[in-house]
Amino acid sequence: MLYAVAALALLWSLTLPLDPESATGPVPYTEVLAAEAEATAALSVEAEALMAEEPDWRLSARLYHAGGGGATGNDSLGCRPIALRTVAVDPNHVPRRTRLFIRETVGLPLPDGGVHDGFWYASDTGGAIRGAKIDLYTGHGSASMRPVIPLNMRTLTVVEAGRFEGCPPDWE
Repeated sequence: MLYAVAALALLWSLTLPLDPESATGPVPYTEVLAAEAEATAALSVEAEALMAEEPDWRLSARLYHAGGGGATGNDSLGCRPIALRTVAVDPNHVPRRTRLFIRETVGLPLPDGGVHDGFWYASDTGGAIRGAKIDLYTGHGSASMRPVIPLNMRTLTVVEAGRFEGCPPDWE
């Protein structure tokens, strides 16, 4: 019986992925600072210019996700919502099909390991979105909200970064 338990434990350990942090140890603080500086330096010329502009709107942020009572299906334009790119707005306040730059989202971690460039797409509306509010679509399930929880109920500075036709692209 003891051999069976040991064999099962060995098999289980071989099937579990290695935790990169435990395999390599903690990351030195200087490396973290260097990575953050590199991410900030990687802002596009357009994003740099938009960072300096006066905001077109100051909008109170809310979060929404698909599943579990959250959003389902397509957005109000009939497009598939894109996690951490689609926003819902009051079209009487912020026109749909507006490409937005939200300063506070620059550098947010993305599911693919990258960092957010600050660009979002106003392609959805919501019954509770009236006036100076904005709903940030986070993806599927409440766990998708983790990277943007600090922005919930905060006032965001939003700059109009142009218009788009059709459905928003998955990635710039």
